[in-house]
Amino acid sequence: MSIFDIFAKLEQEKKDRTPAQPIDWLVVGLGNPGKKYENTRHNTGFRVMDALCAKHSVRCDRARFKALTGEAMLGGHRALLVKPQTYMNLSGEAVRAAADFYKIPPEHILVIFDDISLPVGTLRIRPKGSAGGQNGVKNIIAELGSEAFPRIKVGIGAKPHPDYDLADWVLSGIREEEKPAMDDAVSRAVCAVSELIANGVPAATQKYNGKTAQPQNDKNNR
Repeated sequence: MSIFDIFAKLEQEKKDRTPAQPIDWLVVGLGNPGKKYENTRHNTGFRVMDALCAKHSVRCDRARFKALTGEAMLGGHRALLVKPQTYMNLSGEAVRAAADFYKIPPEHILVIFDDISLPVGTLRIRPKGSAGGQNGVKNIIAELGSEAFPRIKVGIGAKPHPDYDLADWVLSGIREEEKPAMDDAVSRAVCAVSELIANGVPAATQKYNGKTAQPQNDKNNR
């Protein structure tokens, strides 16, 4: 063994002895498991999570807390990535289990989900609020006993006409002409996650709320 190998081994041993930074954020994307739901409007939260994993070269595939999970450093914090596998209406079961295990307060649980009240491709970032008719968020509020968790809403568009069945609409696919706006929204939502964790909801809101993409050059999103 050369002197260089010895130094490399000592350095690695030093790293191994360094305690890992504790998980202090949950980042949750909402959707339904299974291939038949993959490209539906209601799985927008899952889509953002997949893009987030790709951007940070991590995987979200460990089965825990009734969810698929992974870990990433986001905005200078260690976050647990969560894709609940309970189906949308019971998403809160997975969120509460993970939050209880890591002792994460609602203020550090960032939830990403679809919103029919927003045009396709629009982001709305909020520090807290009601479910607004989104059943996954409604269940999270019930399980946590709190509305005080930040959220990133991604617009999927309203029903094409009033008598259109809501379930049929949210479980329909994004139309071809809508894909550029949705792709842009997913990319901006990924950047907004790190911005929100690093600098708070107001900073993320200022940069990413709305539909127009803003130039990005800050260190949190590299």
